[in-house]
Formats: sequence, structure tokens, C-alpha cells
Amino acid sequence: MALTPRRRVPPAPPGKSSRTGWQDSHFRCYRNGSLGCAGRFGSLKCPRQEPGPGLACPADRRVQFRPFHYLCTTLYGTMVSLEKISVSFGGFELLREISLLVGPRDRIGLTGRNGSGKTTLLRIIAGLASPSSGKVSAPRELVIGYLPQQMEVADLRTVWQETESAFDHILTLRDEIGTLQQEISGRHDFHSGDYLRLLEEVHEKNDRYLLLGGNNCEADIEQALTGLGFERSDFSRNTSEFSGGWRMRIELAKLLLRKPDLLLLDEPTNHLDIESIQWLEDYLKFFRGSVILVSHDRAFLDNVTTRTVEISLGRISDQKMNYTAFRRWKEEQRAQQLAAYRNQQKMIADTERFIERFRYKATKAVQVQSRIKSLEKIDRLEIEPEDNQAVLIRFTQVPRSGNVVLEARDIGKCYGELEVLKGVDLSVARGEKIAFVGRNGEGKTTLARILMQEIGFSGSLQIGHNVRIGYFAQNQADLLDPGLTVLETIDRVAAGEIRTRIRDMLGAFLFSGEEVDKKVSVLSGGERSRLAMISLLLEPVNFLILDEPTNHLDMQSKDILKQALVNFDGTVLVVSHDRDFLDGLVTCVYEFRNKKIRQHLGGIYDFLRKKKLDSLRELEKRSSAQRAAQELRDSPGDSASQEVSFEMRKEINRVISRTEKKIAGIEEGITRMEVQLAEMDQLLADSSRITSGGFFTDYEQLKGALALALEEWEKEHLELEKWKEKKNW
Repeated sequence: MALTPRRRVPPAPPGKSSRTGWQDSHFRCYRNGSLGCAGRFGSLKCPRQEPGPGLACPADRRVQFRPFHYLCTTLYGTMVSLEKISVSFGGFELLREISLLVGPRDRIGLTGRNGSGKTTLLRIIAGLASPSSGKVSAPRELVIGYLPQQMEVADLRTVWQETESAFDHILTLRDEIGTLQQEISGRHDFHSGDYLRLLEEVHEKNDRYLLLGGNNCEADIEQALTGLGFERSDFSRNTSEFSGGWRMRIELAKLLLRKPDLLLLDEPTNHLDIESIQWLEDYLKFFRGSVILVSHDRAFLDNVTTRTVEISLGRISDQKMNYTAFRRWKEEQRAQQLAAYRNQQKMIADTERFIERFRYKATKAVQVQSRIKSLEKIDRLEIEPEDNQAVLIRFTQVPRSGNVVLEARDIGKCYGELEVLKGVDLSVARGEKIAFVGRNGEGKTTLARILMQEIGFSGSLQIGHNVRIGYFAQNQADLLDPGLTVLETIDRVAAGEIRTRIRDMLGAFLFSGEEVDKKVSVLSGGERSRLAMISLLLEPVNFLILDEPTNHLDMQSKDILKQALVNFDGTVLVVSHDRDFLDGLVTCVYEFRNKKIRQHLGGIYDFLRKKKLDSLRELEKRSSAQRAAQELRDSPGDSASQEVSFEMRKEINRVISRTEKKIAGIEEGITRMEVQLAEMDQLLADSSRITSGGFFTDYEQLKGALALALEEWEKEHLELEKWKEKKNW
């Protein structure tokens, strides 16, 4: 479920339409950027008393403000504008006069092969890099959240403490409120100027605290962490106990909790299992801001994005459609461009032949001159060069291994008191291509490392005759020397006759020409992964163990690697969640669940059919209730012909009716509390009428109760909308 539910829209004031945007939300003073608290009619008192471009409220001298995303739509039109951006490194031009507009609520998928400039463009938008030329424009109030592919993370706190740092500004504000309340409780000069000043200050800080969601911090943290795959028992564990992928999830949770206006996500799914990817998809669908994401997961792009921007050969193609539709569109466009280009070239060639034939013939002089002038006026078409550098990889002839590659019996592994694997049996025959699938933390990587004999274990493991193992770890790319060039990196690991084929191998993985002289430090994450893969393949091995090999690889590189593995004569074991990559590659699937593994013969789709699943996501289901909910979620909402059982219809109608009644009851309570607050606000206008010492405590408690009621209303309304979407008959 998304962390940012829709806001409750209260009734409009007299004379105003409910469609004019009156709502409780986050508001800003446009002139000085300060935040304030929206009241029942969305009004805000500017702390500096400087009226912004809003509507004057007739009841008092406050100013009406619009939410920030409304500001971007009406005043700015876009959230970010790039005008003729160019980026050059030495003599190489990475981006050429790119122009791009990012609007409110855009869902943009940024695609292109590794090294095409996707990460560079994100860094420019985030303000972390500057273009060689061009202009970047954005509103001053815009808050941007950026998740890079790789980042340095500290390991000094627990998971909860580290995630809670996303709310440092709120926690500081809470401490300030507590200090002020303590000071107020010790004073008795109720009518003095200092006392009233303290009341006003604590009132404003408390409004800001509630506006920023201070009462919901802990619930939001728990929701984010559990959604990204953490167990509640993990909250108190130190971050140093987790792998780099899990620590990246903590950074993603912190970023999402800050709720920026624009999210920039660079390969966010690389370290997520299927369940966490689904949670992130749902979150991004309901996210109130804009999203630009780089991903090479086709299903993730299609489910989240509604606009595709592809970087190819330094230029961009921008279309409002998901990635699959974009690929179809681009193929059609290229076919049309090629046809028009060929027709024009034929016409130009015919005209030039006529000119050459009759150039010196007096009777044709007028026609020749006319043809020359018409040729000069032609607006010549240019066809985009095809970005197609894929080359079929030919592996080195591998030595033949024995018929039995490995035999494992009663394998077990514990980390302290945590038991990961128990009683695992595994047998791999020569030439097999198998996959390990399952949730993160079930022991897939642990078993792969046991097979490499990198870690201790219980049980027995026998490696077959003449078996030579090549291992690609999840962090293999991080082990490269950043001070070496691409060519130097490969030259150091190559030995024997294969040294004469270094450049051929580099070209097969899209390193050609001057790219081989690039330093490893300037390579993108995908380029580093490709380089690490080349290092593995240079030495002849007959058993490949690949742990998440497609992380950071673009779609073209994944297709190249997949085809290479299909043609590989040896044995392959792949740990992956990428269904498209596994399809047509593996012939046996091992499912990891409850410390055990279970073998399923056949390809990945054979495995899914046997399990009566539609996708790998359903491997992650934990209860029958979740399975039923997933069936409803996966059923197409726009397919009126989809058959829904009678019992399912009854259950959906029952839940909708129950939720509507609950929402009505909450709204009645909200109305009562708003009336009480209005009466207390009148008393606050004349402090001499306040006789009870507990008035302010009651006032703050009532405001807190109202905030909780509004939050509950938001969640129930969001749940109601989801159930109504499932009612497709």
C-alpha cells in the first residue's frame, strides 16, 4: 500500500465550488517558501504576514494558498525544464542538446543502453552535476529525492534509528515543542506578553508538526520497512549486519518517507525480491509527486510508467506510453522513416543523373538549372542511426566435466541462532541449466556460496571430476580496480592464447573503439557489470554460478548474455528474480522456502503452471487471505468479460458496504470535532474568557484526535477505492 494516501476534501466555503481545489494538504508561502498549516478551508497564515498570490479570505486577513503540485501546474506548468542540455567528456559528446519537460504526476521511464547517459541526466536534474551547455529550470520550492545506483552508507545505528533519521526535522520540532510546553507549565503570568508569545509559538510549531505528519512517523516507518521486506525483528538489528542490497533498501525507505515532490530512482529494483518490487510498484502508482526512474525490468516499467524517454546516440525519444508500447511505436516509426528516406534518396539520385546527363546540352539548359535549384531547396531527411551494437558471444571451448557436476547431501547453515538452510539435498548433472528462485533471505546466495566452498556448512558436498567453477557474485562489479582502464582490467586477468581475443570479447559486450580506454571509475553500474562478466568468461570454466547477473544490465546486454548462456556448452546455475531472463534459458527450477528447496523440472513457465501461478510474485504469498486478495488485485479492472465467482462478488460488495459505513461514521466524528475546535478558536481570540488551566491541554488533545481521525479517513477511503476498482462487473 502506498504511504501517501489521498487527502480528504472538506466541504467548500459558501459561494465556492467543491472543484476549486479547497482541501487539507501541505501548503507553502510562495514568496518566502515558509510552511504553514491548512485549516478547514485550506487557509494559511503566512508567518511573515506577506500575502502570496492567493485569494483573500473575507472572514479575516489570512491568505488562501494552493497545494504545491497545484502551484506547479498553474504558475509554472512544469516541475523541471531542461533546455538544450549537452554533456561532453573530452572529445566525446554524451548528450546532445536534449530538451525535456517534467510535469506534475508524470511517471517517466528513462531507458537506453548502459553508458548512454541515463544516470548523468538524473544527476543533472538532481543538481549533483552540471551540463556542458544548456539550462536547467525548476521552482525554488521543489524538493527532489534521488536514489543512486551506489552510495556510501553508515553502519552506526539500528535499522529503525537509521530509517527514523528521515524525520530528523520532525523529531527536532517535537523536542522544541516539548521544551516550550515545559516552560509554559512553570509560568503563571497568563496575561503577560511573554506568555502569549510562548502560546503563539507553541501553537505554530504544533501546527507545523501535525502538518508534517508527526503523529504518523512510527506507523509510516513500520509500513515502509515491512513493505521493503524487513521483518519486525530486524528493526532493532544494527545495519552493519545487513548486506549492501539490504542497506540500499534502508536508504530507499528513508527517501520514500521524506515524500519529495520529484523522485529520481536509478535502478531501484536491483536489490529487491519480487514481493518488495510489487510493494514499490503499488507505492509509486499512488505517489502524489512525479517519478523518473531508470530500470531494465520490463514488467516494472510497464506497471509503473506512463511515459517513456529513451536516450540513444546522445538524443532522446519522448512518448506518452509505457515501454512495451514505446518499442512497438519506435519500430513503426523507423520503418516509416526508412521508407521516406529511401524514396527521397531515389528522387535525388534521379535528379542528379539528369543534371549530369544534360548539363552541357544547350537545349536542356533551362531544365537543368531548374533541377539544380529544386535540388538545393530540398529539405533532406536524416535517418537516425540504428543503435545496434549487439554481437553474438562465442565462449572459449570448455573442458568436459564428469557426468555429475556436484552432489550435496543434508546441507545446513546457521548464522548464530539464525538457521537459513536445513537438510538440503542437491544434485547437478553436466549440461544442466538450473535456476534458484524465492524470497530474499531464504538462502539462495548462501547455498551458492556453499557450492563455491566460500563459507562453512554442515553436511556433505562432492564436486565432480574435472569441474572448473566460475562464480559471479552480486557485488562482483564493486571488486574492480577503479584506477585501471577497461582494456587494462581485462589484460590483467587474461592469460595464454585468449589474450589475442581481448578486443573481440570487449566488442561483444559493447566496449568498442575509444570506450576500451575509459577508466573503470567513470563507468556506469551496467558497464561495470558487463566488464566483470567479461573477466569471468575469459578463463575457460565448465560450471557457471551466477548470482543476480542481470543487476545493472540494460535490456540489450541482458539479451546478449542470455543468448550466450543458451549457447554455453557447460553447466549453468542462475540466482535470479527476472522471469524474462530465465524464460528459455533454464530447464530446472529450485524453489527456496522454509529453509528447504524443492525441485521443479521444466522451464520457468512450466514451474508457474504447475504452481497455478500467473507470475513469480505469487511465490511470495504468506496466507490464504493474501492469495485471495492477490487474485482480486491481478484481475484486470478494464475486462468486463472477466468471470468473477458469485462468492467473490458477495465478498467485494460486503467489504465495500462495510467500508462506506465506517467512513460515514468517521466523517460524523470529524464534523463534531471541527465544530468544537471552531468554538475553542473563538475563545482563543479573547484570552480573558479562558478560565480553565486545562483549556490548552484539551485544545491540543482535540487537535491531535482530529488529525488521527483525518488520517484514518484517508486510509479507509483509499481502501474503498481499491475495492471499487475490483468491482468490474
